[in-house]
Amino acid sequence: MSVTKNSRGRGRPRRFDPDEAVAIAERLFHARGYEAVSVTEITDALGINPPSFYSAFGSKLGLYTRVLERYAEAGAVPFADLLRADRPVADSLLALLEEAARRYVADPAAAGCMVVEGTRCEDAQARAAARAYNLAAEKAIRDYVAARHPADADRITDFVATTMFGLSGKARGGHGLDQLLATARFAGSAIVQALGD
Repeated sequence: MSVTKNSRGRGRPRRFDPDEAVAIAERLFHARGYEAVSVTEITDALGINPPSFYSAFGSKLGLYTRVLERYAEAGAVPFADLLRADRPVADSLLALLEEAARRYVADPAAAGCMVVEGTRCEDAQARAAARAYNLAAEKAIRDYVAARHPADADRITDFVATTMFGLSGKARGGHGLDQLLATARFAGSAIVQALGD
C-alpha cells in the first residue's frame, strides 16, 4: 500500500487509497475470518488511525461488505465463465467444482472460499452479508441447470453447493489440490449419472 505523508511536515495525517485498503483487509479477513480480525489490527495494517478508518468505512462491517464485493468481482470462482451454454451441464458443473478446488488452495495463508467461510461467522450481520453472495451463487447454478434440466435443478444445486462448502472446509483444514480435485471429480461423475448428459 502506498502511504504518503503530507510534505508540509510531521504530524500531518497519512493519506491512503481506500481500494488498496480493501485489498489489504481482504487478505486479513480471508486468512483469519471476520471475527478474528480486530479493528486495531486493520488500522495497523492500513497505517491509519481509528477515526480515519471509521470515516472511510463506517465500521468493521462496512469494510467487510466492501471486501466481499471486491472478492465476488475478482477473487471468487467465475461462475459466468464456467456455466456455459455450449457444453453439457454436467461438464460445466465439473469445471466449476475443479476451479473451486484450485482457487481454494491457491493461497495457503487464505485457504477456502471467503464467502463460504463467512457464512459460518457467528456475527449475524457479517454472516448475512456473506450469505447474500452465497445465495446469488446458488441462484446462478440453479438457473443454469433449470434451463436444460428443470426437474433436477433444486437437487443438483444443493449437491453442488454442498460439495463446494465441503471443498472450502477441507481446503481450510489442510487438504491439498490433489485431494480436492479427486473429490470434485467424484462429484462430477455423480452429476453425470444424475443428469445423463
